[in-house]
Amino acid sequence: MSIGKRIKQLRKSSHLTQKQLADKVNVSSQVISNWEREYTEPGSDDVKALSQVFDCSADYILEGKEKTAAEIEEEEFQAFANDPELQRWYKELPKSDEEDLRKLRDMWEIMRSDRKQR
Repeated sequence: MSIGKRIKQLRKSSHLTQKQLADKVNVSSQVISNWEREYTEPGSDDVKALSQVFDCSADYILEGKEKTAAEIEEEEFQAFANDPELQRWYKELPKSDEEDLRKLRDMWEIMRSDRKQR
């Protein structure tokens, strides 16, 4: 997939118009259109701005070498949603008493902070 097609795909998956993306990247909507139609390519500062808007690496925009955070999150959610054991646990969760839910949340926060420290 080309840079222009990736920009267009990222823009559409972010539910942005060309004008909205242009405002976020500080260029004109015509520039966005030119990138998407592959008349021109974004410069290094533009790629950096695009990667910040789309929460992905510049490498992904330039070469498609990695997944965006949104794509990874969606894959992780699908893995969760398709695991019968986790589905059963998730359905039982609302039946738990409030104190157990608070303990569970506290344990989750500890696990998340441990992961961030690695």
